[in-house]
Amino acid sequence: MPLQIYKRGRVYWAKGWVEYNGRPIAGPYRRSTKASTEAGARDWINRETELQIRRHVVGDEPSKAFSDAIMIYNASPKTAKQLIPIVQEIGDMPLGAISGALLKGLGPKLKPKASTDTWWREIVTPASAVINNAHELEGTPLIRVKPYDKFERIAQDKRRGKLSRVERKPADKEWIEAFCRAADPYNAALVRFMFETAARIDQAVSIEPDDLRPAENKVRVKAQKGHPESWITVSPQMMDELLELPPKRPKNRKTGKLMKPRVFGYGSSTGYNTRWKTICKSAGIPYLSAHPAGRHGFFTGLVVRQGVDPVTAAKAGRWSDPNLPMRIYAHAETDEADVRARFRTNHVQPDTVQTPKSKKPKKE
Repeated sequence: MPLQIYKRGRVYWAKGWVEYNGRPIAGPYRRSTKASTEAGARDWINRETELQIRRHVVGDEPSKAFSDAIMIYNASPKTAKQLIPIVQEIGDMPLGAISGALLKGLGPKLKPKASTDTWWREIVTPASAVINNAHELEGTPLIRVKPYDKFERIAQDKRRGKLSRVERKPADKEWIEAFCRAADPYNAALVRFMFETAARIDQAVSIEPDDLRPAENKVRVKAQKGHPESWITVSPQMMDELLELPPKRPKNRKTGKLMKPRVFGYGSSTGYNTRWKTICKSAGIPYLSAHPAGRHGFFTGLVVRQGVDPVTAAKAGRWSDPNLPMRIYAHAETDEADVRARFRTNHVQPDTVQTPKSKKPKKE
């Protein structure tokens, strides 16, 4: 039976044989196409049929190289930039010859002064995505890479003389108030908004006037980090503060053209940095970037300082798994010396004063 499709749950599957001139040449299949639409499933069948017929007619082709896999990968501009030095290094290698250890070994060679986290993010992850995309489309070998362990991370930090994963200091209400006293209305509203909502800086600076619903005290934030676009509720005071800001049209630094009006007036997620450093210096407070000032401060403030349960706090901050913010965003605030001192504190002793026993009368 030629390849047919059927639906199981939300995904379409393929079953049957690939035929050529009326004869089965590959199969039997009972495999997920990983497509959620019928059109996507049929595209998968067409690609698989073409691949198997080509193998039947001309035999197995020479192994595809990494540079071939690049050509069928739809990379973002940022990822494409990361892939350039990787292609220069391993572009001619067959995909089947590339191992996880080889990809991890590119880190010290391409970025000797970077941390293992940077190696993973900018080398291993994009290279693996290219290889596994070719696996999905062409049936080339799949790759799985074991993450760098803590011993590799510590050894690299020692070589470069710099610690990675330095714990961020979250903002508190005192820091926010000091910042706002020294800030202009736009930056004061921006930091309050992120501290109140746990919005990311890119979501905050992208807000346009049409993203506000004053009657409902709701603000629309764009999709990011796997989460869909959503409307979040803010306090009435926050909404009043946003409405008092005349929208500004920032300039696109690359094209020089004016962008659409934005509530906070910034055109990019990095445009605030210089201004914030000046504000912090004027306020006499340590500089905090947007992430610890907003997202870290939000979760630590609710869970550690106010005792809100992590599940509720995670839902309010739009984390899908409460374990993630507990591991990354919750910062302990008790001084270590104070913890140790608790073991030396004398416990309150019960009152040992006893009332004298009444004497029994002597027998006469």
